[in-house]
Amino acid sequence: MKHIRPLLAPAVVAGCLLLAGCTTPRRPVADVPAQVSSDVALSLWNEDAPARVALVAYVEAVTDPDGPDFIPPAERVAVFDLDGTLFCETDPNYFDYTLLVHRVTEDMDYRDRASEAERETVRKILEMNATGVAAKGLETDHGKAVASAFSGFTLDEFSRYVQAFKELPMPGYDGMARGDGWYRPMLQVVDYLRANGFRVWVVSGTDRFIVRGLVAGSPLAVPPDRIIGSDETVVATGQNGADGLVYQLAEGDEVVLGGRFVVKNLKMNKVSAIVREIGARPVLAFGNSTGDSSMAAYATRGNPRRALAFMLCCDDVERENGNPEKAAKMRALCEANGWVPVSMKDDWKTIYGDGVSRR
Repeated sequence: MKHIRPLLAPAVVAGCLLLAGCTTPRRPVADVPAQVSSDVALSLWNEDAPARVALVAYVEAVTDPDGPDFIPPAERVAVFDLDGTLFCETDPNYFDYTLLVHRVTEDMDYRDRASEAERETVRKILEMNATGVAAKGLETDHGKAVASAFSGFTLDEFSRYVQAFKELPMPGYDGMARGDGWYRPMLQVVDYLRANGFRVWVVSGTDRFIVRGLVAGSPLAVPPDRIIGSDETVVATGQNGADGLVYQLAEGDEVVLGGRFVVKNLKMNKVSAIVREIGARPVLAFGNSTGDSSMAAYATRGNPRRALAFMLCCDDVERENGNPEKAAKMRALCEANGWVPVSMKDDWKTIYGDGVSRR
């Protein structure tokens, strides 16, 4: 049975949001864990699932030093989207959207100080929750609102805030906290690749500091320096708006979130970030939406190495917040581009593990 962390009482959660506590120890991350067979490593996948068969065949081919498709370990780069690929995409919205809603409407220490722009962005998110339609420009509005709502937090303070938010119950599920929404079969894929010498990055549209807080203490074995996401400024407490080319970090300065949104890491921006931060073309890409299409294309088109892209299809409406129409569109996109579709309904024995059920 899946182990569920006990939820903190509301008073404890509120204290965690304000004080320096509620830190969960991070799982140690080694570059290459002990290798295990695919039968054990991918035990939560149905053995005849086409995506599983394709992945195992690929890994066996590119790790065979005597084979024509051998890829040296230094070039075995795999990139994963977060929401809808590794983690519950919407309940009722993205993790980072629900975090902002919490900050602006439920955090007693902040809600009376929230700006009108932050409140308007939250209103748009709540409207999206109700209608399923996102207002034009909401992605950028959200990035700006997150940056301003947490301006002045040190990185440790912000991580602790995210840690405390993770302990709140997931509203659409029984037996699961907000931080527990990891797709168990996909965690096995990450471990399987690492066991076969792949270096793994998370390349998300979510703010990278939110992703770091979400991953900290989780079963996802990816260290902070391999997390790429949307960005906001980081400044010194004594900088007071001075240009970073002029200001020097002074004694007593702390490094804090600067309050200004920089970039939303979606679509072509994902490719640009991979080029800047990884410096190598991925040979494996995993995503679930058109926001990941450019990343998948960059991995597979014109790559001198054998490469694959896998796209998750949200077709499970019993164990997950599925969307058959969206899943059908993703299957069509996979067929058009030669990508491998992953059926959450048909390929996986479980999604969140025993003891978790959708309300």
